Amino acid sequence: MNIAWDAGKYTKDFSFVHQYGSAVAELLDCGQGSTVVDLGCGNGALTNQLKNKGFRVIGIDASPDFLEAAKRSYPEINFIQADATSFSVEEPVDAVFSNAVFHWIDKDKQALMLACVYKALKSGGQFVFELGGHGNNALIHRELARIFAEYGYHYKMPFYFPTIGEYASMLEQAGFKVSYAVLFDRPTELKGENGLKDWIDMFVKTPFEDVADSKDREDIKDMAAAALKPALYKDGKWYADYVRLRMKAYK
Repeated sequence: MNIAWDAGKYTKDFSFVHQYGSAVAELLDCGQGSTVVDLGCGNGALTNQLKNKGFRVIGIDASPDFLEAAKRSYPEINFIQADATSFSVEEPVDAVFSNAVFHWIDKDKQALMLACVYKALKSGGQFVFELGGHGNNALIHRELARIFAEYGYHYKMPFYFPTIGEYASMLEQAGFKVSYAVLFDRPTELKGENGLKDWIDMFVKTPFEDVADSKDREDIKDMAAAALKPALYKDGKWYADYVRLRMKAYK
C-alpha cells in the first residue's frame, strides 16, 4: 500500500472512519494501564480515544502525512512510522487494535502482517480489528469495473475483502485463537452533494493510475455516480454500501 493521503480532507470529510472505529474499540477488555498498539493509526483520532480510556498507546502508520497530522494534534502520544507488514515493538504489548486498515493490504502479504502482530503481543494478548469484509462496496466496484471496460481500461481491484471463514483460517494459521467474528452490512452516509465522487477520489486511487487521460478519469467518476444514484442516493444523501468484518483473537 503506497498511497499519498490528503490527511486534512480525510479528517474533515471522512471522519466516519474513526467514529465507527469507536465501537470496535469496545471489544478491548484489557485493564487500564495496558499497552495497546493502534496499527494503521492514521490521523491519531482513535489512538487518542484509546488513551482516554486509560490505555498506554502507541500509534503506528506508514503514511508520513497522517503521522504529521497525528503528532500535531496529539503531541503527547508516541507515534511511529512503520509498515503493518514489517513493524516491530520494543516490548511485547497487551493488545493490538486496528480499524479500516487490513483491506488495504494485498492478500499475499496478510500472513506477514499477522506474524508481526503475533510477535508484538504478550502471551494471551488481544488482537481486535475491523476491515472491509466480503461484499464491501460491491455496487461501487462493480460499476467502476463496468465503466473502466467501456473506456478500454482494466479495473484492478485495489482491496482485499475476505469472508469470516477465510480470515479466521489465516488467523489460526498464524497461531491465534479466534473468539469473535461478525460480518455485517453498514450503509455509510457520505458528506455533500458530491459525496460518492469525493469518496472515489479519496479511497479508489490506484485503479485510476492506469487512466492516463484526466478527462477520462473525471468522466468515469461522474458516470459511476450517475449510474449508482438510484441505489445509493436516498433522501438527499449519498451512502456507500459498506460491509464490515469485525474480529477478536488471542495469542
